[in-house]
Amino acid sequence: MAAPLQRATTNYEATCPQTRPRQIADTVIHLAADDMTSASTGSSANSFLTLPALLLAVFVVPLNVAGTATALPSIAGDLGSDPATLQWVVNSFNVAFAVFTLVWGTVSDRVGYKPTLLIGVTGTIGGSVLSAFAPNLLVLDIGRLLAGAAGAAIGVSVTAIISGAYEGAARTRSFALLGTMIGAGLALGPTIAGLLTAAVGWRGVFVAFGVALLLPLLLHGKVPSVRHDRQAGARIFDVHLLRNVRFMSIVLLPVIQACGYIALLTYLPVALSSVYDLDPGATGLLMLAMTAPVLVGPTLGARMVAKIPKSTIFTLFYICIALMLIGNAGMLLVATTAPVWVLIIPMVILGFSFGLPLGFVDGAALASVPPHSSGAAAGVLNFMRLGSEAAVVAVYALTIAALVSNRISDDHLAQEVASGLPGHGADYIPAFITAQIAILAAVAIGLVATIAMHRAVNRAHPMTAAQ
Repeated sequence: MAAPLQRATTNYEATCPQTRPRQIADTVIHLAADDMTSASTGSSANSFLTLPALLLAVFVVPLNVAGTATALPSIAGDLGSDPATLQWVVNSFNVAFAVFTLVWGTVSDRVGYKPTLLIGVTGTIGGSVLSAFAPNLLVLDIGRLLAGAAGAAIGVSVTAIISGAYEGAARTRSFALLGTMIGAGLALGPTIAGLLTAAVGWRGVFVAFGVALLLPLLLHGKVPSVRHDRQAGARIFDVHLLRNVRFMSIVLLPVIQACGYIALLTYLPVALSSVYDLDPGATGLLMLAMTAPVLVGPTLGARMVAKIPKSTIFTLFYICIALMLIGNAGMLLVATTAPVWVLIIPMVILGFSFGLPLGFVDGAALASVPPHSSGAAAGVLNFMRLGSEAAVVAVYALTIAALVSNRISDDHLAQEVASGLPGHGADYIPAFITAQIAILAAVAIGLVATIAMHRAVNRAHPMTAAQ
């Protein structure tokens, strides 16, 4: 197994500009799976309902991540706008998801991926029901925490089941669809949540999240039992990954994207409500400008890398970071109270800054580590991605709340303005602009760090860095 995967890694580094991201990732996953013993009998034994059940389950996870903030103004109007508990409606899911990704990664290797999926689906349904019927913000936060912890089990188990249950072309198609569903959830989350909030209220958003998981729960029996045997003496975590300069340089991009895209994606609906008096339905539709590019970005990114002469993975990274800087600078137009449609241009640019490398990062990260560390590498990548997103979103929310409070002496009114109370754009705009400047500074620092890491890769791997 080690020799074929090493050849795949070398081939990736040598042919990166001409190789599609999903093919890279699928090749690594396919070869890595060959080193494990699986209880699955292969794709021929799978029901035609297996993949829809898995994809629908994983689709709900990014919906939770991207869609909840759209309902915050309505939640604040119903349950109160205390900034600490209101912010954790979003943050609790993200933090729990990030932390429990590492936990479920270890647990699922021991108990099996199908039981882990069942725990994840039932737990997320339970958390969604608790959220939907929460009488106050504290109970809502607890429900979101439970849903986030259980959602991590879904994310871990679905990937492992697809890897073990499908072979060859079927595996390639399945992983391609998995990536599409994750992108679709992120792209459509704000719109779906906004339309549901406008139609049936914010509680209906969480009811919908739970109802969507009933079908995967009913189809759980169609999911094959997949369990990988761990090698004797294998470490839970390989600390050498943190000294792999190429791997760490790749992991850096999702952290930069958390600062330059995810924070604004999460809380822009609040700004649109406060500054432009948009209702949840209109906000959800406008957010498509920032999320729809995520659906087409991966394919476009692969073509760009293939067609740009002498391009490398860092070429794509620099393009994405440049787009983040341009897009976030464009969002400063909010300070001029420009017509809301003007914001569509920087929102689209930001969408592509996130979508272009989607999938490419995962494949490149796995291809940069030894075969025996591929699982740990995936865990580190997802933890860095989700952990940075949770931390950045939390800091962004606290910053907005603190800046608004400095302008408004009435604590209650300040809390309502920070949560998106319509008609108070004059008080919200200065906080928004300050936060945008901080985002631009963070992305600029990320650019400097990327350049430094790129140079370190060139020094460590002079033959492959030019590829």
